[in-house]
Amino acid sequence: MSKDVIKNIIVKDDEDYIINMGPQHPSTHGVLRLEVCLNGEIVKYVIPHIGYIHRGIEKMCEADTYKQIIHLTDRMDYLSAHMNNEAVCLAVENALQVEVPERVQYIRAILDELNRLASHQLWWSAFGMDLGALTTFFYGLRDREKILAIFEESFGSRLLHSFNTPGGLMHDVHPNFQKHILEFVKYFRKKLPDYKNLLTDNVIFHNRTKGVGVMSPETAIAFGVTGPSGRGSGFACDVRKVAPYGVYDQLDFKQVLYSEGDSFARYQVRMDEMEESLNLLEQLVAKMPSEGDFTAKMKPIIKLPEGEYYERVETARGELGVFIVSKGEKYPYRMRFRSPNFSNLFVLNTLSKGLKIADLVAISGSLDLVLPDIDR
Repeated sequence: MSKDVIKNIIVKDDEDYIINMGPQHPSTHGVLRLEVCLNGEIVKYVIPHIGYIHRGIEKMCEADTYKQIIHLTDRMDYLSAHMNNEAVCLAVENALQVEVPERVQYIRAILDELNRLASHQLWWSAFGMDLGALTTFFYGLRDREKILAIFEESFGSRLLHSFNTPGGLMHDVHPNFQKHILEFVKYFRKKLPDYKNLLTDNVIFHNRTKGVGVMSPETAIAFGVTGPSGRGSGFACDVRKVAPYGVYDQLDFKQVLYSEGDSFARYQVRMDEMEESLNLLEQLVAKMPSEGDFTAKMKPIIKLPEGEYYERVETARGELGVFIVSKGEKYPYRMRFRSPNFSNLFVLNTLSKGLKIADLVAISGSLDLVLPDIDR
């Protein structure tokens, strides 16, 4: 159905009018334009317009080697850069049936959880700010700096890592890696009560999020909404649990689920996941081998056997899938990514209809969108 047809069906009142949120707008969390039809303050429909920063990453992958592709995946969901890198590495390693050293698997899982924590901290900072709580931005970024310092110490980059490579890692981690992680866990566990006092228990925040943007499990499944947004509706979709990879099947953690399906439930999932990530980091550091190779033996030029390969991981925003079609050459014949943010964005119209435009901002923030992951 075309957009013109949608408008003709829905816009019936002379008092209806259309506004544009974005593409440059602080509550769209990226270069996104939302075409919003309003009657007064009531939202009648929302049409997302994407593609403002499309870079053709999937097409570029066809001209790059498998090692070079890693650097492109950083630029999709840049807040889940390490996990994006890992997804491609796992697909290549499984296709080649390469056994990755145990030490590498533990380091990857540690970086996964640090990356997840840093992402959730930035989400918490921005979500509170979207709803008028400016102090959250300073608290969240203050604590996120601790993680970025660990990243910078081990591989010189704070945001876009490219530390993974097919078969292992670019090099070993810093000698203080484990020590600084345990220091951060101890530090951040004491800070989480501040997050609760400042925002989680705030009555104004409750009024803005409870019962707002309710998504049923059926809607989450129909739209393919995964990650914390799906689990806030009771949809058990954590890839670390349903299809474990790396060492996740050896760790003790729970899949956080809430049944309410509203913006506050999606908020609670991420808050609880930060606690779970801290617990996971303690387990991983304790079990991580003190010695071992940081990469398996790999050929200088990687060629996958002819065929089709798929791998998925749990990023901070949901399930990222990597689909590779190989013709036996050093470049993939085709490469496609299953982006969690694409599905999470397009449920926005369903969740927002009939609510106020201020609720649209709250719902958008609760979905934790990162637009470059859509505009690949």
